[in-house]
Amino acid sequence: MNQLKSLLSCIFLLAATLSFAQKKSAFVSGKVLDENENPLSHVSVAILGRQTGIITGDSGTFKLKVSADKAFAIVFTYTGYKTEQRNFLLSENEEEHVIIKMERGTKTLQEVVISDQRDRREVGLIRPNPKSVINLPTPVMGVESLIKIFVGSNNELTSQYSVRGGSYDENLIYVNDFEIFRPYLVRNGQQEGLSFINPEMVRNISFYNGGFQAKHGDKISSVLDIQYKKPRTFGGSAYVSILEQGVQLEGISHNNKLSYIIGARNRSNKNLLSRQDTKGNYVPSSSDLQALINYQFSNKWQAEFLGNISQTKFTLNPQYSQLTSSVFSPFFSAVLGLDVFFDGQEKDQYKTNMLGLAITNQPKKNLKLKWLVSRFKNDEQENIDISGAYLFGERDFDKAKATFGVIVNPLGAGVFQNFARNKLNIENWNFSHKGTLDKGKSVLQWGVSFDKTSIADKLNEWEFQDSAGYSLPFNPNLLLLNKVTKSSASLDINKFSGFVQDNLVFGDSLNSFTLQAGVRYNYNSLNKEFLISPRIGASWKPKGEKDIIFRAAAGAYNQPPFYRELRRYDGTVNTQVKAQKSLQVVGGVDYNFKSGDKPMRLTAEGYYKKLTDVDPYDIDNVRIRYYGENNAKAYAAGVEARLFGEIVKDAESWISIGLMRTRENIKGDFYKTYTVDSLNQPIDSATVEGGWLRRPNDRLITFGMFFQDYLATNKNFKVYLNLIYGTNLPYNIPGSVKYRNAAIIEPYMRVDIGFSALLLDAEKSNRRSHSPFRNFENIWASLEVFNLIDRANTISYLLIKDFANNIFTMPNRLTPRLVNLKIVARW
Repeated sequence: MNQLKSLLSCIFLLAATLSFAQKKSAFVSGKVLDENENPLSHVSVAILGRQTGIITGDSGTFKLKVSADKAFAIVFTYTGYKTEQRNFLLSENEEEHVIIKMERGTKTLQEVVISDQRDRREVGLIRPNPKSVINLPTPVMGVESLIKIFVGSNNELTSQYSVRGGSYDENLIYVNDFEIFRPYLVRNGQQEGLSFINPEMVRNISFYNGGFQAKHGDKISSVLDIQYKKPRTFGGSAYVSILEQGVQLEGISHNNKLSYIIGARNRSNKNLLSRQDTKGNYVPSSSDLQALINYQFSNKWQAEFLGNISQTKFTLNPQYSQLTSSVFSPFFSAVLGLDVFFDGQEKDQYKTNMLGLAITNQPKKNLKLKWLVSRFKNDEQENIDISGAYLFGERDFDKAKATFGVIVNPLGAGVFQNFARNKLNIENWNFSHKGTLDKGKSVLQWGVSFDKTSIADKLNEWEFQDSAGYSLPFNPNLLLLNKVTKSSASLDINKFSGFVQDNLVFGDSLNSFTLQAGVRYNYNSLNKEFLISPRIGASWKPKGEKDIIFRAAAGAYNQPPFYRELRRYDGTVNTQVKAQKSLQVVGGVDYNFKSGDKPMRLTAEGYYKKLTDVDPYDIDNVRIRYYGENNAKAYAAGVEARLFGEIVKDAESWISIGLMRTRENIKGDFYKTYTVDSLNQPIDSATVEGGWLRRPNDRLITFGMFFQDYLATNKNFKVYLNLIYGTNLPYNIPGSVKYRNAAIIEPYMRVDIGFSALLLDAEKSNRRSHSPFRNFENIWASLEVFNLIDRANTISYLLIKDFANNIFTMPNRLTPRLVNLKIVARW
């Protein structure tokens, strides 16, 4: 909390200093001429980065007041002419006179994008710019990393995210109306590969963080709706960095009927993982190939094909690990260390492929019908056979001693062996239909869907522990394993779902009211549960000078179990698990305004979620372990605010802050407390119920910021700043009812920064005919520094017992500071 206060204080202090600093002025005057030295009137004259400026008079003259003792650039623009730029550095009250000659250009006008006001009327909708993804400095490049700025994060190695206290499994992802699935056996972010979404193929991002409409599916936290590009000309891009490489091609046939976009990527986290606490030989690799092909049969019929093949491999031969933690208490203070020496190997593989075909028919201008069929196939394997010996105790940090860095006071020692041979095969077929009927003030939407899912699962895991020469759990007559999970399952699930909703508009653009009302249904053959989910949303734009919209939504959100929710801790499968149910209420405001000459947008929402039939879970890194029972109830409540704006022209930045509390109450979580005498012998006991406890993703404060800027005299040198902060998270002590979620993971803070320079601009006419770069639009080079403040964030804990059976938590850290180089080329 103190770190967040200090950070915010610095930001506001800097803003105040810049705002109240004494401004000295100077002047730039002159005349603008064409190539024949005729005066040009109505030429835009603006300081680089400013939203407004002046225009030249009928005689082509201008005079502009500027800041003194500060470098700046003035940009001259006029339709049909090449943009001109001049750099200045003037003293106080100095006036410089210039003559600007402008040349006619062949460059076409850029595409104008008009923002749809309907986006502001939907509760929970965030529409980030897809072009920001490639510029975002983050170890894992992708749309999900952009989303984390809004919802918070505690792990930069994963593309998964938690929304308003929910689990990773509560988020829906669509690409061109096809539902996307993720691998399920992944234990930590190190093993994760590429996200399904290829950011270079994305045209539009719509992210709903709650209160979404009935047309979106059966999850209870969020929806990420991605639309890929539909090319109009031939083009492409390629990028190369230390961590990831990719190429993307797009084009259209001569008759404009066939269009395609193809992307291929490869990623290796070896450089990122080589500085982890666990040293060894890391061999991670991930690659994928995607294609989207459209064919326009006629004005009424078109077909769309989406295909993806992805493979991720992770091999680790660990050698040793040195963890350190500090303990402070009234009775004991020490710097504790854990040295582990490993032998063995971990080898994991995740294969995913997806094929989808969509046929769209538009028999009338206001009627659109779409049929979709898709197949998702997921094959996962985990092979772990790692043994190790550890020594735990006080570590010497006195550099003057020969024992510096060595454990000098042992508190525990032992050996262990972890073994796993796990396989998971999932195949999902989907057949669905969607329709839209636009009747002007009313837009009717409907859809039906059938899913057939086959799951084949085999788990074989065990863990052996030997502490101080005794096998745990100790039995003098038997050799027992600490944990054993042996299970197999074969499931066939049929699911039927659908929706109908109407979108109504009342009034005019100056005073309007919108209403979205709909209902979903869902039935699955696994637990034979039939669910109805009514949902309603509304917005009101009052008449007046202020551009403000009030919006609200309420509804029922039900999430049937898929795979992980069915698995108990012991590996058995409970096919009677019911859907987790949520009643949600959301209210908010969307306000457009200007700060000086800069357009700004402020959004704020408050929400409350009541959850029943909850299947409790624990999180270790990114692995989710469910109870496999509907034995809890829960709630989540909070407020969120976001500020969007262009601090400098054409460079949008934003700040997001959220406050939240989420709690759960598990049935039957009783434990005993004991009263002891002077000899520490129990003389009385009482049975206590756990009551309302923090949920695994309970985080009081989340703060995210994405900031863009460029040099005052050159727009081709840019800087990007990504900051994420989150207060502490609870961490569960396995097997303990009394201390469930009682351990604390310290606050997460991360700052990533990137610097970009334009190596080649879009002006092709200035290049020689034999230049190999003649057909390139632009080439950018970037230098990125991940974890700029080099903070050792904690993702989980390793629990260690000493000789006296006391438990200590040793932190598993995330990635340290790392420098990355990236080159992006477009043609």
